[in-house]
Amino acid sequence: MGIKESFLGKFQKGGEETTWTKTPSQAAESPETGKKGISGLFRGRSKKENAPVDLGPNELAVYEEEQHQIKQKLEKAVKQRAGIARIMKHPLKFIFEKPVHILIVTIPAALIIFLLGTAFVVKEYGMGVFFNSTLVDDIVVLSILVVIVPLAILDFKESQRIRHLEEALPNFFRDLAGMNDSGMTLPNAVHLVAQSEYSTLTPYIRRLDNEMSWNVTFIEAVQRFRVRLATPLTDRSIDLIAKASKAGGDVSEVLRAAAYDTYEFIQLSTERRNNMLIYVVIVLISFVVFVFVIYILVSTFLSTMAAAGSKALESGGAAASFIGAVDLFFYERIFSHAAMIQGLFSGLMAGQMGESRAIAGLKYSAIMLIIAWVVFRFFIS
Repeated sequence: MGIKESFLGKFQKGGEETTWTKTPSQAAESPETGKKGISGLFRGRSKKENAPVDLGPNELAVYEEEQHQIKQKLEKAVKQRAGIARIMKHPLKFIFEKPVHILIVTIPAALIIFLLGTAFVVKEYGMGVFFNSTLVDDIVVLSILVVIVPLAILDFKESQRIRHLEEALPNFFRDLAGMNDSGMTLPNAVHLVAQSEYSTLTPYIRRLDNEMSWNVTFIEAVQRFRVRLATPLTDRSIDLIAKASKAGGDVSEVLRAAAYDTYEFIQLSTERRNNMLIYVVIVLISFVVFVFVIYILVSTFLSTMAAAGSKALESGGAAASFIGAVDLFFYERIFSHAAMIQGLFSGLMAGQMGESRAIAGLKYSAIMLIIAWVVFRFFIS
């Protein structure tokens, strides 16, 4: 009996008839001979295994109930990955996922502080506290700081993380391209590169290597790598690399192009930030000058006018009608409001000019707001 007949024939084995069939990949035509290949492994399949099974009504009902439960669990799992269910299941993870998510906590906290604080001072001092005291102003400033300070800190940390990641990308892509040129496959190149140090990018690279060690394909692993980094620059470059690898082109050239693109992007961003730094400094200095002018105006001119007005009222006559009473507290409060508002919005403008994001200026806003509050509460009042 020939080889072909011995593999494709039917045999009696242990009293059970077994049919040997080829897998789809083995049934493909051989490019050398143009005929269907017969070498390789074949899959033994018993006729008894493929025989139809008749389920009774009870078994069919149990099977349908199991399928329904599996479907419900899958739908529940999908719902828990988005929307309110995701927030309720992993609140801390959601809050620290993006800086703006912290507003879910800080805004309600600021409202509680403002309402409780205002209610307390009104209860203690009456409604006149809105007109003859700065306690309500202090509560408003504290509420604003509760909102913007955590957001400013988280945004600053996130911007530093993104900057360090993007600065390490060109070297990572360049090293991968060099190893790929030497004949290494991309998974082997990633494994070798993972032993080096790339600043804050190193843990992400090692996780990428670990995933591929568990037989995850390079394309799938690198897409997960892109999602974990989650920066505009990495989204663009890594997606390009994944598509080039999937298409089967020269990935090393794509890696070099990505390295050059990321390097140029970082250089341009750094140059722009350095060029705009002078304008950020101008905004900060203008605020300091504004506060200093108000301090001189209140401590010298307005104080003198208030003292002269009080003496004129005491003496009576024409001088009293000419000068009149000067409400120094009213002017101090107006100027303090002006300084705090300018500090708050000047910081946002500095962030937009320096980093192209108004939210990046919240750190300047918080600093200038505190400076204005300290000057008017401890040096002018």
